[in-house]
Amino acid sequence: MIHSLNNEKPIFQQIRERIEDGILDGHLQPEDRIPSTNEFAKEYQINPATAGKGVNELVDKGVIYKKRGVGMFVSTDARAILIAERKENFFTQHIEPLKKEAIRLGISDKELQNMLQRG
Repeated sequence: MIHSLNNEKPIFQQIRERIEDGILDGHLQPEDRIPSTNEFAKEYQINPATAGKGVNELVDKGVIYKKRGVGMFVSTDARAILIAERKENFFTQHIEPLKKEAIRLGISDKELQNMLQRG
């Protein structure tokens, strides 16, 4: 899971997204242990609190859970939680604007469907 960080997004968000992507891509399976906040801090040379912020967001969503004294693990529902969240984000970020632009251009639902099937 070692990748370099960039300046495009907050570090905690990049850490959260890397864990999410690992789960969605199948690299992290249910009950797999993920690195601790201290391990993330050491790997990326950041403050453990910064890593903790990204990890804690995933804990709050039920994507990962903590076993005191053992570590953090991927929950059994993690993939389903992330897919549902990303589908909703996809709809609001891509489908709604697409539909609005189609209406502005006079593209019918049938034409739009044909365009999507063409791509």
